[in-house]
Amino acid sequence: MTQSLAAIALLVADYDQAIAYYTTVMGFELLEDTPREPGKRWVRVAPPGSTGTCLLLARASTDAQRARIGDQTGGRVGLFLHTDDFTRDYRALSARGVHFRETPRHEPYGTVAVFEDVYGNAWDLIEPRT
Repeated sequence: MTQSLAAIALLVADYDQAIAYYTTVMGFELLEDTPREPGKRWVRVAPPGSTGTCLLLARASTDAQRARIGDQTGGRVGLFLHTDDFTRDYRALSARGVHFRETPRHEPYGTVAVFEDVYGNAWDLIEPRT
């Protein structure tokens, strides 16, 4: 049997704002933006060169969902962006206004720094040790 994660839903406040942020600031590629039922869209983005899991940008439509934007993981890092060049991506993201919560650090598993996206979700930027 073969299985894989296809997408991870990420609650966002607005489709167009989220697309602009993830494509312009994060440098992700827009994979799909398909209209669905009235007021909904199927929006998928992924890092450049990614062949696996993507983010499904899901516009919050209820008060309960809106309350979870930016806090889907209770404040923990919930998204992990691997890179083949930490310094390049750290500098590029910083130059585009991404807020890093800490300075880069070297761990046994690689070089890492925690940053926040436009909604306050915590991410790890990681260059894994090979």
